[in-house]
Amino acid sequence: MAQKFPILIPVSDDDKGKRLDQFLAVRMENISRARVQELISEGKVLVAGAAAKASLKLRGTEQINILGEAQRPPLKAIAEEIPLDIRYEDDDLAVINKPAGMMVHAGAGATDDARNRGTLVNALLHHFGSLSEVGGELRPGIVHRLDKETSGLIVVAKNDEAHRKLAAQFARREVKKTYVALVHGWVKKDAGTINQSISRDPVRRTRMTTRLAGGREAITHYRAVRRIDSSFGKFTLLEVKIDTGRTHQIRVHLATLGLPVVGDALYGAPRQLRGNSDPPTLRRNFLHAAALQLQHPRTGDKIALKSDLPDELQSFLAMIESTIPG
Repeated sequence: MAQKFPILIPVSDDDKGKRLDQFLAVRMENISRARVQELISEGKVLVAGAAAKASLKLRGTEQINILGEAQRPPLKAIAEEIPLDIRYEDDDLAVINKPAGMMVHAGAGATDDARNRGTLVNALLHHFGSLSEVGGELRPGIVHRLDKETSGLIVVAKNDEAHRKLAAQFARREVKKTYVALVHGWVKKDAGTINQSISRDPVRRTRMTTRLAGGREAITHYRAVRRIDSSFGKFTLLEVKIDTGRTHQIRVHLATLGLPVVGDALYGAPRQLRGNSDPPTLRRNFLHAAALQLQHPRTGDKIALKSDLPDELQSFLAMIESTIPG
């Protein structure tokens, strides 16, 4: 928050009944609800002159006074002994096949224990000892990211020079990334391109949206591998390639076509399939980073790697395809 303090925020009658933390997360620019809660817990948010709780319901007539920024202790990723599926490794970089359910690095909004455990970075530090420092102490070695519930290939830099050169390849859109996604519904065309900018949703901060002007450019190409008509509905298996790497890009872009990724309830997919027989369940998103191609940052040689669908996705797909509608 690059703002001068104290900050005075009036509450209108339209905001009556809202929680204090939810109200402030919307009203204050570039600040998450978690950061708002930190401010409140440190006693830096006064309502009607008194320190308030995050759950306080507003009456619509108050004045809110923000006294200053949250004093957050610096975080540093820690090493943890967690198994890694390493698909390529040399002195400059490594390519890891990340499982679904693992965050790439610690999040800034959780408690220290929650955000500093079980991440890919923690596993990398234990295995490699040291990584590039370009991304800071919380994200050593991380050149790009995958969502927590997305599996597949991710490249990691072992030193600063490799990190900068790899980051430059990503910035020039020279890195080729291919994903496999299963979506609800049938695509209208066999192939297409989605070119819609992406912004953070100002109300639901965990979501991204294409509905706001002035977002970051995002380009997604898709191709239908096959259409599936099953007892549990219609699905399309897609090959997806992205020119840009925005947060939730594939998920939000496909959702704008009315084709949410299976398992992705955040962007409109049902939490459970429906059908005449027992529906299969998937406790993750059906999105997998299946191929990665880049130039080695030192030698310039091409590195091209592939990753098959994980067993849980192959089993889910086989079950869907084995059913007949009716």
